[in-house]
Amino acid sequence: MRSKPSSNVSRRSALQMGSLVLLLGVQQIARGATILAVRVWPAKDYSRVTIESDTGLKTKTYFIAEPPRLAVDIEGIDLIPALRELVAKVKPDDPNISGIRVGQNAPGVVRLVIDLKQHMLPQVFTLPPVAAYQHRLVFDLYPTQVLDPLEALIAERLKDKPDQGAAADAIGDLLARQTPRPAAGKPAPDNPAPVPAAPAAPAAGADRDRPASTSPPVAQAPSDSVGAGAGGRNKTDRLIIVALDPGHGGEDPGAIGPGGTREKDVVLQIALRLRERINKIPNMRAFLTRDADFFVPLHVRVQKARRVQADLFISIHADAFFTPRPQGASVFALSEKGATSSSARWMADKENSADLVGGVNVKAKDAQVQRALLDMSTTAQINDSLKLGGAMLGEIGSVGKLHKPRVEQAGFAVLKAPDIPSVLVETAFISNPDEEAKLRSEAYQVQLADALMRGIGSYFAKNPPLARNRPL
Repeated sequence: MRSKPSSNVSRRSALQMGSLVLLLGVQQIARGATILAVRVWPAKDYSRVTIESDTGLKTKTYFIAEPPRLAVDIEGIDLIPALRELVAKVKPDDPNISGIRVGQNAPGVVRLVIDLKQHMLPQVFTLPPVAAYQHRLVFDLYPTQVLDPLEALIAERLKDKPDQGAAADAIGDLLARQTPRPAAGKPAPDNPAPVPAAPAAPAAGADRDRPASTSPPVAQAPSDSVGAGAGGRNKTDRLIIVALDPGHGGEDPGAIGPGGTREKDVVLQIALRLRERINKIPNMRAFLTRDADFFVPLHVRVQKARRVQADLFISIHADAFFTPRPQGASVFALSEKGATSSSARWMADKENSADLVGGVNVKAKDAQVQRALLDMSTTAQINDSLKLGGAMLGEIGSVGKLHKPRVEQAGFAVLKAPDIPSVLVETAFISNPDEEAKLRSEAYQVQLADALMRGIGSYFAKNPPLARNRPL
């Protein structure tokens, strides 16, 4: 007769034990987030700190002005070696962060303190899992004092400007410096000697129907600005700016080749080589949307180019596909009416997803402003972009295979500057082992940079830069 009470006690004990296990389980989940990786991305534009975990992290942030620092309490975790790695990841040359300190502030709460070199505008946000990443906690640290990029380009040009070069014939000089196309199987020299160039055809672009830039064009006197130079060549005495946009960067590696080559690395190398060539031309300067390994949202790339009133925008990428077979370079322009092929549409969709991988603070985005900016494309801009793309494609075809023999079109978000001829160059298929090896090769990168430089010269020969309210 005593078996029933014993059975009831057993059931009660089991229930109590189950409740205890459940309670402990909840506590373990609450404090059991696993830190998968910590990363620091320093850059002049801003510095980013990323903590990746298997579950989302809850935080409380405090910004202290003097001395400037950001304190963050991360709840649900204990101090572990992975978090201590952040301390060693801050380099002395980081332009924004002087150091990071971590400590156990309370049970289940880790305090992270980011000491800053200057006053900053911090943004703290989380990102859901995407691509190869799980949950990310992101700290973006923006300097409050930002140098005007256009003023910096002008100051740099004036510093390097020769005494006698007050009104250099930039386009004529560019044509005179055109690199001869390399013979088959031979790489082009990295510092080619100038060769004579034939006079360019008379300009037909001065009356093109292109909308005003962020600083509207002004009337020009016959003795300066855009006009006919000696031998029929066109000349300008203002600074000509070519915006170079190395794709991806930072948290977004872009495509990765079978040998581990990252798209973000090779396209930056090509852009830096092209910048060297552009900057050797009198009255011409290259502006890079990123000059190091950091992430730049697509709309910010467009805004940067417009802020310096760029005359051209060239976005540099390296294709990838599901199979290793596709090969060859491609050039794309914007389309108002949809993609010209299914592959162009697929490529645009892939490139437009860069913001998701790189990590954009959605709360900081003004959706209406973004939408307005990216909906202002014009027929004139697209026509000019097709001309630029054609010039680029012809030159790239002289140093490697072409994937398509014509300029393709699709809705690339990064090409939607309404007042700048813009193209996206896919230099090769990084997913093809042979082309991956070429992209890693210094000789091939030199050939590509030379070909792109010739494409710029060829475009400007027929479409001289328009008058702008911008000094030398």
